[in-house]
Amino acid sequence: MKRIKIKGTIVTNDEAWIYDMFEIEHTSPKMVEEAIEELEGDEVIVEINSGGGSVNAGSEIYTAISRLNATVEIVGLAGSAASFIAMAGKKVRIAPTAQIMIHNASTVAIGDKQEMIDTSDFLNTIDSSIAYAYQLKTGLDKKELMEMMSKETWLTAEEAVEKGFADEIMFAEKIDEIGRAHV
Repeated sequence: MKRIKIKGTIVTNDEAWIYDMFEIEHTSPKMVEEAIEELEGDEVIVEINSGGGSVNAGSEIYTAISRLNATVEIVGLAGSAASFIAMAGKKVRIAPTAQIMIHNASTVAIGDKQEMIDTSDFLNTIDSSIAYAYQLKTGLDKKELMEMMSKETWLTAEEAVEKGFADEIMFAEKIDEIGRAHV
């Protein structure tokens, strides 16, 4: 069994060198692609603890993981771009202490009112695309997902399973055993 780790900020390939230089934890599409090239047909677990980052880099990572048919394990936070990357797993497991956070895309814009309208339209298309990735995994209505994103929603492990963002809680069998022992 091989592990691909998605840790720290999700960055573009062009930005990764800065994170490397300052030894800041990060994940880029190129790092994931290189890890995939080393796999040789092994069973793959993608381990996630990231607050997110670049939507486009996240999309590239999501696509690469989708092709793997891997299990995703959320061990800390799958926030922002990392939350939709997690949806690429054939199976998504979440630690009892982990969380998933989803929200609307954001950016910085400078310009006149037309530029602001265009930027708003652009962000709406990104939100719609991200909601579709959540919809494919959860089966939830896209409108409900968009509302959850607009509110910036934090999901516990139990809520993530209940809503379909995760398939199971890691170590649940141990938790069940402890619960039965104390009854």
